[in-house]
Amino acid sequence: MREALHSLIAEKPYDAIVVKEILDRANVGRSTFYTHFRDKDELLVSSIYEMVHSVRATAPLRSGPWYEKVVWFSLPIFEYHQRHRSNGNTGMGVRGRTVLHDHLRRTLSQMAGDAIAAEPRRSRKAARSIAPDLLAGYVASTFVLVFSWWLESKKPLSPKEIDELFRTLVLPTLTAS
Repeated sequence: MREALHSLIAEKPYDAIVVKEILDRANVGRSTFYTHFRDKDELLVSSIYEMVHSVRATAPLRSGPWYEKVVWFSLPIFEYHQRHRSNGNTGMGVRGRTVLHDHLRRTLSQMAGDAIAAEPRRSRKAARSIAPDLLAGYVASTFVLVFSWWLESKKPLSPKEIDELFRTLVLPTLTAS
């Protein structure tokens, strides 16, 4: 069903897609769809969890600076998106972008927050004065901003280049003393 939704998004704006089209494309019945998902937004959100689950295979570094355990997800997500990016229309529409960005931000904020909470305070000079949940939210929101900019501006930047841009924005805050 996710593949059906993604292929439809390549053809037309997300906001114009109806569940019946997803069912027809996936060749599944209505009851099967509603057994797993409440609506097309929930199906879209499940794609985020699928993506994060697949990039977790590149688990955070066990050693190195503490902030690498906070931002480890950035390059794998950019690379994942590059591999799965369709060449057609990527018109998510306002509602689709809002759903996608909100859930991606929440998921990444939770992951970054877990990494920050696991790190001893003495390793985080700058973070002493910044509440961990605020710092995690900042990292996640900045990632979503950079990710959105990359997609919407259609800049010919590689995943590595856009990752460097993201890190240029967040690392000074994470490493400041």
